[in-house]
Order: sequence, then structure tokens, then C-alpha cells
Amino acid sequence: MKYEFEVPGKIKGKGRPRVNSYTGIVYTPTNTKDYEYLVEQYFMLKYPKFKLLEGRVAVNIIATFNIPKTVKKQELEKMLENDISPTKKPDIDNIVKIILDALNKFAFKDDNQITKLNVEKIYGLEEKVFIEIQEY
Repeated sequence: MKYEFEVPGKIKGKGRPRVNSYTGIVYTPTNTKDYEYLVEQYFMLKYPKFKLLEGRVAVNIIATFNIPKTVKKQELEKMLENDISPTKKPDIDNIVKIILDALNKFAFKDDNQITKLNVEKIYGLEEKVFIEIQEY
């Protein structure tokens, strides 16, 4: 079984857990929760009758970032040909964490099933994240 879908819009990374200084309670930042919910919704829109993957899982994530507005024509071509990659925030590991945490118990039972992972940050005309998940 294979799942493929896109999440359009500004890409977010997983935020660090925060601590309420008055109560000492640890909580997840709101923008992290919101983005995880957005990823879940796009997954469920494309696969309303999804079935949890139970075997070993391979995940491919391609994070496409907008090209900066002030770019020379030569650099623009190199960015679109993937000769120049984005080296800006969010960090690639935080992108992986937020995507996998969002899909935990939706696409697969637990993220410990993931034994192959391929992640890439590229430039494109539209900011989005492409996600491919499959059992192998």
C-alpha cells in the first residue's frame, strides 16, 4: 500500500516543548499543533478510508520552498534545476518530526515502523510539502 499527498502553504518545523513557568506543565506550542492538524487533514481528505500500515515503512518527504524575491536570473535557474538548495529554517530534522508525528496513528501504527527515510529541501514556484509513505 502507498500513500502520496501534498500539504500546500508555509512549511513549519516541530517546535520545542514549552514549560508553563507558573504550573510547571509541559505543552506543545500552538503553531506546531495547528500544522500537525493540517497535515492530518490533507492526508484524510485524500484517503478518507485509510488503513494503517502495519509492516516496515519507507517515507519520502520533499519540502519545496518559495524562491526569494531578490534573486539574480542565473541563480533563479540554478534554484529551479535544484543546483542550489534552501539552507534556511525550518531545519530538515524538525520538518521530519512534525510530519511523522502528525501521521502517527493515521498512516502507520507507530513511527518506529519507519526503516527508510528520504528527505529533501528544494526551491520551487509554490511552497508545499510532498509526502510519500509506503510499506515495503
